[in-house]
Amino acid sequence: MGLAEIDSRNWTSLIDDIVTGDFYDAEAGKKVSVPYESIVFEQSLDGQEEALISRLKLGEKLAVVADENTYDVLGGRVARALKRIGSEPAIVLKNPHADMQTAAALADQLKGYDSVIAVGSGTLNDLCKYVTAQDGRRYAVFATAASMNGYTSTTASMTLDSGLKVSLPAQAPAGFFVDMAVSAAAPSHLTASGFADCIARSVAQVDWWMSHRVLGTLYRSVPFDIQIADEIELNKCAHLLPKGDIEATARLYRVLTLCGLGIGFIGMSNPGSMGEHQISHYIDCFAGARHPGTLHGQQVGVASLTMARIQQGLLAQDNAPVMKPTPIDTEGMKQRMGGAAADCIQQLQRKALDGDALDAVNQKLAALWPELQRELRQFMIPVEEMEKLLSDAGAPTTAADLGIDLEFYREAVRHGHEMRDRFSFVDIAANAGQLEQFIAIQT
Repeated sequence: MGLAEIDSRNWTSLIDDIVTGDFYDAEAGKKVSVPYESIVFEQSLDGQEEALISRLKLGEKLAVVADENTYDVLGGRVARALKRIGSEPAIVLKNPHADMQTAAALADQLKGYDSVIAVGSGTLNDLCKYVTAQDGRRYAVFATAASMNGYTSTTASMTLDSGLKVSLPAQAPAGFFVDMAVSAAAPSHLTASGFADCIARSVAQVDWWMSHRVLGTLYRSVPFDIQIADEIELNKCAHLLPKGDIEATARLYRVLTLCGLGIGFIGMSNPGSMGEHQISHYIDCFAGARHPGTLHGQQVGVASLTMARIQQGLLAQDNAPVMKPTPIDTEGMKQRMGGAAADCIQQLQRKALDGDALDAVNQKLAALWPELQRELRQFMIPVEEMEKLLSDAGAPTTAADLGIDLEFYREAVRHGHEMRDRFSFVDIAANAGQLEQFIAIQT
C-alpha cells in the first residue's frame, strides 16, 4: 500500500488486526494476543477524548499527567474533556526525568487514583507506564509528538539510582491515541528524533541476527516483518517530515507503533535496541554537565550511523575477525562510570569471551563468515543512504550536530558496549582490536 493510500480511514490498518488478535504470526504458527485495547489515529481528536477514555472503563478517579509543555499543547484539553468522567486537575510535572527518584515521587502523587492518562511522549510515557505497572493500575496515553517508538512497547527506559540507564519491564497502555494535527505541529526536532529512532532498525537487526547466528541467542523475525513495508514508504517521505506533513507524520507513527508492538510480541527490546542504543545510553548516563540536552532519538540516529560504519566495515573484510579474550578494565570502568560501574561490570562479564568459549566462537564465526555476510546484507541500509535520510528528516548526523564533544562521543563508542550484555558488532570490533580504527573516523 503506497503512501498516497494512507488516509484517516486506514492509518491503523494492520495495527487494528494486531490489537483485535486477528494477526497471524506465521513464525509462531498462531494468532498473536497483545495487551492493548484501543489504538486510534485521527487527524483531530478534539471532542473525542471523553468517548475514547470512557470506552476503556478505567475507573472513577482519573489522573491526567503532563509536563509544562505537553499540558499547553494537549494535556489541558484532555483534562477538561475528561472532567465529566472523573478526571481531577492535571498533575503537571516540571522538567521530569525518567529515573527512579522521579518515579517514586510520581507514585506518591498518584495514590488514590484508579488509573492514569499520560499526555506526552518519551519521559512522560515511560514514567507513567513504569509506575502503574508496579501496582497493576491501567493507563492510557495521548501522544504529543512522534519522537520515539516507546508508546506501545512493554518496557520503560529508566535511569537507576546508580546512574545506569536500562530497559525495565513495564506495561502496555490500554489505549494509545494520536491527534495527528497536534503531532504534525510539534517542533521539527521532535519528529526528526522519532525518525532517527526508526533508522536504528537496520543496525539493531544486523546485531541481533549476528548474535543469534554466532552465540545462539533468541531471534524473532516478526517484529521486523510487520514494519518493513511501512519503513520503506516512510523513507520515501522523510523529506516531508520537517514540513509538518500530516501523511508523512502518520507514516512515521505507523512505524513507531509497529516497532513497539513487535517488542510487545516478544517482551524484549532487542528488535530496536542493540549496539547503537548502548552508545546513546552511555551519553545519557555519563556525559554529566557535557550533555547538550539532546533527545534519545537524535543520539540514536548518530549512533546508528556509527554502528553502520562498524558493521559494514567489518563485513566488507574477506575473512572473519579473530577475537581475543574480552578485556575488562574494572578500574577504568569505576573511574568512568562511578556508581554504575558495578552493574556494568556484571553486564560485561555475562558476555565476556575467553578460553574454550572464545575458541568456539572464533571457529563458528570463521565458518559462518561468507554466509553471514550474505544474510546480513539484506537487513542493511548503506551508510550514505542512511546519512541522507537522517539529513532529509532534519536529524543530526554527527557528534558536532548533537553538540557533543567529539572526544566524549568517541569515548561513548569505545565503552558503550560495556553497559549491557547484548552482543553486538562493537563487541567483535573491540575483542578483535579493530574498534579504534572505526572510532578514529567519527566526526
